Amino acid sequence: MINVFTSSWALFLGMFMLMIGNGLQGTLLGLRGEIEGFSTLQISIVMSGYFMGFLFASKTVPELIRRVGHVRVFAALGSTISAVLILYPVLADPISWTVGRVVIGFCFCGVYVTAESWLNDASSNETRGQALSLYMIVQMAGIVTAQFVITRGDVSGYTLFIVSSALVSMAFAPILLSIKPMPAFGRTKPMKVTQLIKTSPLACVGMFLLGGVFSAQFGMSAVYGARAGFSVAQISLFVSGIYTAALIAQYPIGWLSDRLDRRILIIGVAFVGGLGSLIAGFFPASYTLALLSGALVGGTSNPLYALLIAYCNDYLEREDMAAASGGLLFVNGVGAILGPITLGYMLDMIGPAGYWFFLAFLMIVMGAYGLVRMVQRERIADEFDQVSYSALSPSTTPIVTEMAQEVYIDNEETAAEHALTERDEDDTAATPPVS
Repeated sequence: MINVFTSSWALFLGMFMLMIGNGLQGTLLGLRGEIEGFSTLQISIVMSGYFMGFLFASKTVPELIRRVGHVRVFAALGSTISAVLILYPVLADPISWTVGRVVIGFCFCGVYVTAESWLNDASSNETRGQALSLYMIVQMAGIVTAQFVITRGDVSGYTLFIVSSALVSMAFAPILLSIKPMPAFGRTKPMKVTQLIKTSPLACVGMFLLGGVFSAQFGMSAVYGARAGFSVAQISLFVSGIYTAALIAQYPIGWLSDRLDRRILIIGVAFVGGLGSLIAGFFPASYTLALLSGALVGGTSNPLYALLIAYCNDYLEREDMAAASGGLLFVNGVGAILGPITLGYMLDMIGPAGYWFFLAFLMIVMGAYGLVRMVQRERIADEFDQVSYSALSPSTTPIVTEMAQEVYIDNEETAAEHALTERDEDDTAATPPVS
């Protein structure tokens, strides 16, 4: 992994600063919206705008890159992000913020697509898995660092918005000055949702529900914390705990995923996260319980994202995996758009407890639907070869998901070659010598 970092340090450094900027604006807007007197519904619509822009960009940015090139798209979107971040405190009204969030979501998705394309091009078959792991660590580290930065400034002022804008602007310098030109850009056309549903209903339903869970964590955690009476420092630690647990839990759950029936693991992990949220819902003002439950939900929901992709791949031919990733991300994006709006309504109706009951409902429904699918679709050992698990974050774009699909395929080919070699060696050892 050290060699991977050394060869692409500028890209990882730039992405780290970008994630700090993105993590800052996500939490900061939730806190600032409370100060500005926005209603819960208004804040939830603002937060939903990010995911709307992100989903739209995943469809349009690849074509834009093909037309004008990676560097121009990267620079144009980056400067737009920086400008919008500075305008937030100047245009402090729900409509302006919603438009800004849509633009920010669009631009960040475009930036991620571009940067992840460079990462993919810089990785070989042997290092792609390590590059993916390091990329996810950098993403999570940036978001966690952003929460610490928030505690150093005044949420009601301009400084934090300026810091966020400056970080985004500076993030492009190491990347643009050190990255080599990209080859021709191409991306697989997503598989139709109807075909995905036919292939794996559990993966599709799970991805839709996870979209709501992820949008609640990324967009509405600060709103919940403010409504529960937590301080800015407490809210920052709460959000940090979600993402830290998400990173730590990926690997033990991934290890289990390659050794158990994935449906059993999906059901178990979903129920654990759902029950943890349900308990916190009865004591929404308890900060200690909020920290524990937040870490539990973060540590279950994020690995579920990678689990569902791997589970869907179990039923696909290798050549269809990349196309399926685009369809699954679309389903997840639709859930992410609807999530904050639904959660905002629940916060208005029942107060801070609505945050936890919303998460509990989504996670428990996912686990229950998994049980239904186990009854409807019996697992046949010869029906598929279970592919290897690859850690992924819900904030990634189709580029990284397709990289993960390539890792799946490479791992399967390597395993097949090893099995063939071992079989040949066994056959040789069993053959009697010719006298």
